Amino acid sequence: MRNVTCQALVNLYADSRFVFMTGDLGFMALEPLQKAMGHDFVNAGVAEQNMVSVAAGIASGGLQCWVYSIAPFLYARPFEQIRNDVCLHDFDVKLVGNGGGYAYGSMGSTHHALEDYGALLTLQNMRIFVPAFSEDVTVLVKKMGSWRGPVYLRLGRCEKPKDFCLPNYAPWRRLLSGDGDVLIVTGPLVGGFVEIMGQMDSTHRPELWVLSELPILPSDVPVELIQAIITKQQVCVVEEHVAQGGVGQMFAHFILSTRLPVQRFLHFHAKGYLSGLYGSQAFHRKECGIDAQGVLEAIRQPHE
Repeated sequence: MRNVTCQALVNLYADSRFVFMTGDLGFMALEPLQKAMGHDFVNAGVAEQNMVSVAAGIASGGLQCWVYSIAPFLYARPFEQIRNDVCLHDFDVKLVGNGGGYAYGSMGSTHHALEDYGALLTLQNMRIFVPAFSEDVTVLVKKMGSWRGPVYLRLGRCEKPKDFCLPNYAPWRRLLSGDGDVLIVTGPLVGGFVEIMGQMDSTHRPELWVLSELPILPSDVPVELIQAIITKQQVCVVEEHVAQGGVGQMFAHFILSTRLPVQRFLHFHAKGYLSGLYGSQAFHRKECGIDAQGVLEAIRQPHE
């Protein structure tokens, strides 16, 4: 997704000027953007707090500013600057965090972004975009460019099955129909579900939805999804993020506040490091039970 983001930003810059800052990262990926932007492309060095404050200063003068780094370096290290300098003033700063969830694998917890959108959504005026597929990125970058205010873009690795026909982008998309539970997944993690569930008979398959924009606004939830929940009364949410502040809690609040008749609600989420070991992204997903096979097996278990 990083390379697609780079090209989308090159296209965006051709239409409207902005400043792009990187925290000494993006080598072998961002060079086309650097070439297109000239002096508007700035390597701020390993100084994320300063980078975000400078971005806020640039935005205070009316010029949109984008900042880029590995996700935890971008939201955790300069959290105070994001809160005080960007969000409290509703400045037009775009945060691009690469490697959401366990994407950096064996590099360990310092490089994992497990509480990023939950933490950032506690801040005023913040919006979050979580593309599930590479095709989403172009749409979201353009959308971010036209949105005046702070936005966080959480990038990962596209996991779309080769022959899957992807519906047009929308904040909520139904990817597969089925007679089973309503299954809502956030981010690239959904690719594994598409691959396995695409082979299932629809009479036993959950109805698969993907969510790409946060916070959850009741007015944005599709009528088709609400009707499916009313009919099936069983909802499962899966995300590569801790439970606190995550999509599961947000959607549970939506269900309660709208009084939808849900008989079973399951939330599958990141649980940190249960074995105390570090490994690949696939290893951590499986250990936490958020891999597609693990989730689908858990859903099939009898109701308690």
